[in-house]
Amino acid sequence: MLEKVEIGSKNLEDYSFFCGDDLIAELEVLKRELRGIRVCHINSTPFGGGVAELLYSCIPLLRGMGIKAEWRIISAREQFFSVTKLFHNALQGAEYTPTKHELDTYIDTNANNGQRFIPRYDVVIVHDPQPAAMRSFCPNGSTKWIWRCHIDTSVANQGIWGFLKPYVSEYDQAIFSLGKFVPPDLELSLLQLIPPAIDPLSPKNQELPLERCIEFAKSRGLDTERPIATQVSRFDIWKDPLGVIAAYRMAKEDISGLQLVLIGSLARDDPEGFGMLEAVKAQAEGDKDLYIFHNLPDVEVNAFQRVSNIVIQKSLREGFGLTVSEAMWKSVPVIGGNTGGIALQLGGELSELLVNGVEECSRKMVMLLENRDHARMLGSKGREMVRKSFLMPRLIRDELRAIRQVLAR
Repeated sequence: MLEKVEIGSKNLEDYSFFCGDDLIAELEVLKRELRGIRVCHINSTPFGGGVAELLYSCIPLLRGMGIKAEWRIISAREQFFSVTKLFHNALQGAEYTPTKHELDTYIDTNANNGQRFIPRYDVVIVHDPQPAAMRSFCPNGSTKWIWRCHIDTSVANQGIWGFLKPYVSEYDQAIFSLGKFVPPDLELSLLQLIPPAIDPLSPKNQELPLERCIEFAKSRGLDTERPIATQVSRFDIWKDPLGVIAAYRMAKEDISGLQLVLIGSLARDDPEGFGMLEAVKAQAEGDKDLYIFHNLPDVEVNAFQRVSNIVIQKSLREGFGLTVSEAMWKSVPVIGGNTGGIALQLGGELSELLVNGVEECSRKMVMLLENRDHARMLGSKGREMVRKSFLMPRLIRDELRAIRQVLAR
């Protein structure tokens, strides 16, 4: 069997404070209908990315609802992750023509994992392209298979999608975050659109006293009396950290004393992250107001988001961007790249914070820092947007609906 991530359980009742009665009532119905079913989530890494973050909250809640949920990780060598990172970039629109060796590496790793996996579950949910072909190499049986795609495939490289499509087509259901991410030639009878969500009770999102947040920031060298802008992201070209640095330097011409914090994570399935981190460090060299941190404890990330005057997520492509909802939940205004799941989160009045380039990002930073009342209003509206649409109980409900649907077939 594949490596199992050991994880506990959480009580649904602990989330009732954040949700309306109707949502809790529907979750109780789903809990009764699906109690005892066996569900296995499979992905490529237990830490460092949005999928792992989601599963650390999702799995315990499912277990607390009486569902026999497990989380397993595929086994793979570094070369495989180098290939799947190229796949990931291609699915987000990058040019890429794989070699036969690269395709063989992908197929062989999936075959090895599929042959080792015993699907003693009612439902298996496979996340993203890395393990997508596994299903083809598993024994046939009564298990239902769902492919969950978390990335922006709206302008997918057709060569890579054409290679993956036959494997994805073997699934019983596919889930995407937005409708425009669904490839038009994917012919599955069951498709669901389910955006991700954040956990308000996780260490990254739980309430923290402002005094403690200030202590964290000061301990890392920041001056909390001066304005702070922060981006929390993987070190990835699609998150455009170099563009964020450029926007910060332009804004600093108008906002004296502005500080920028870049907080990133390094994951084993993203080998390009180390190179991007070095590029960011080189760009930041000599700037005493630019701080770079990686793999901070979640509670410190929480603190930095709370002490920031602005949070930025200037992605060029984005499946969702959990860090947007994380900051919005803390009533901090978020400037976001006008793409994918960020545009979904920054809807309505918040759409004024969507940007299409460095100069526009810089102007929005200056506007928010010079108009604190307007910034507070947008922060308040952001928190309410997250409360209504992007908290974990809503995600659990939507995923359980999808599971119920696939089991009914």
